[in-house]
Amino acid sequence: MTAWMKYYELDDDKYIQGRWHLRFPLADESGRAELFDIWRFNEGRHLRIEHPIRMSVKPMGLALEYSHAMGVPVVHPRVVSLFSRLHLEKEVQFIPVEVEGQVEPYFILNALQIIRCIDEARTEQVFHWRPEDGEPDRVGQYKNVRGLKVDPARVGKAHIFRPWGWDGVLIVSERVKSAMREAGITGPEFVEV
Repeated sequence: MTAWMKYYELDDDKYIQGRWHLRFPLADESGRAELFDIWRFNEGRHLRIEHPIRMSVKPMGLALEYSHAMGVPVVHPRVVSLFSRLHLEKEVQFIPVEVEGQVEPYFILNALQIIRCIDEARTEQVFHWRPEDGEPDRVGQYKNVRGLKVDPARVGKAHIFRPWGWDGVLIVSERVKSAMREAGITGPEFVEV
């Protein structure tokens, strides 16, 4: 990969008219629904899920092939197939979920890489935790990032990942963005980073 490769934050287009809205993922433990720890999906590691995950939809609306449930990427089997054709199996894990009102299975997209790649010099604003913030375990880490920019030289050959220290963001390469657009995947929004 060259230094001029472009990267994009992969987000959920919240402005699609009549779209559905997925609710918080729930784990079904012995017939009892409990809130699922969604932060696990930001850790950049393969997860072993022991109980089925279910999601309700409210309000009901147009089902999308890429959307978020409380920041967790949820995808249609067409996205899984596309990522397989792009040979990204080592970069993502697809965890089956049941979505209310859908016959087909959907999947949580779990990115398996966290890369220290934030280009602080080009990023609009970067705020770090300071001792006076009262969070001693977080001092030096990112507190807020605005206008995120990644340093392509630090990314290597990755096509989908989360940036270290700001792992609520999912980043994809131009190759992935173009493939999703060409396939007509519904729901994603891309912002160059």
